[in-house]
Amino acid sequence: MTTLIACSHGTRFEEGRTVIRALVEEVRALLPSVRVEQAFVDVEQPEVADVVARAAADGPAVVVPLLLSTGFHTEVDVARAVRPFAHVVQAPPLGPHDLLAEVLAARLAEADAGSREGDHVVLAAAGSSKPEAAVDVEEVAVRLRRLVSVPVSVGYAAGAHPRIPDAIAAARAAGAQRVVAASYVLAPGFFADVVRDAGADVVTAPLGADRRVAEIVAERYRAGAARLAGA
Repeated sequence: MTTLIACSHGTRFEEGRTVIRALVEEVRALLPSVRVEQAFVDVEQPEVADVVARAAADGPAVVVPLLLSTGFHTEVDVARAVRPFAHVVQAPPLGPHDLLAEVLAARLAEADAGSREGDHVVLAAAGSSKPEAAVDVEEVAVRLRRLVSVPVSVGYAAGAHPRIPDAIAAARAAGAQRVVAASYVLAPGFFADVVRDAGADVVTAPLGADRRVAEIVAERYRAGAARLAGA
C-alpha cells in the first residue's frame, strides 16, 4: 500500500492545528484503506523529511502538500525530502482547483457576501516570492469569477503585490460599496489574522476542513500512486 503523507505548513495557533487535524481525518475517511501520515515544513513536528524517510523504509509514498499554491515550501522543503527516494513522489499543491473555488463561494454565501450589488470580492491569499504562486492564485480567481456575480480581484498578505489592504483600497476607489475579503487560507492562524485585519467590510472564514478540500487531497494522492505504479 502506498502511504499518503499530508504535509502542511504548521502553525502555533491551536485552532489552526485542530482544523488541519480535522482535514486529515476527512482524508482518512475518504481513503479508509490508506495509511495517512501528517508532516510539516515549519513550526510543528514531525518534519516532512523525517516522515518521508520512515515511510520510504516501508514502501512507496505520495507527499500531498496541504498548501494552496506552488512556493518555497513545495519547491524546496518537500522536494528535498522526496528527492532521495525513487519510490516517493510529490503531488502538486491543492490549488488551483475547481473545488477550491466552490469552497470559496460557499464561504462567501455563509457570510451573506459576494452577491449583493455593489460588492467587490478580494481573493486574499498568503502570497509567496515565487512567481508561480501568483499564477496559481490568479487561476483560482478566474474560477471564482465563474461562480459569483460581482467583481473579484486579488491581494496578498506577503511576498507579492498588491497587498491585501491595497487591493481593498483599489476596490473602494473603483466604486465598491462593500469590499469582501475571501480568506484564501486553509485554517485560522497568522495569515488568516492578516486577512481579518486588512480593512475589508466583510471577511469570510478560512476554507477549513471541508470535504471538498479532502477530495482534492485524495485526488492528488491517487494520481501520485498511479505514477508510482506505472514507473
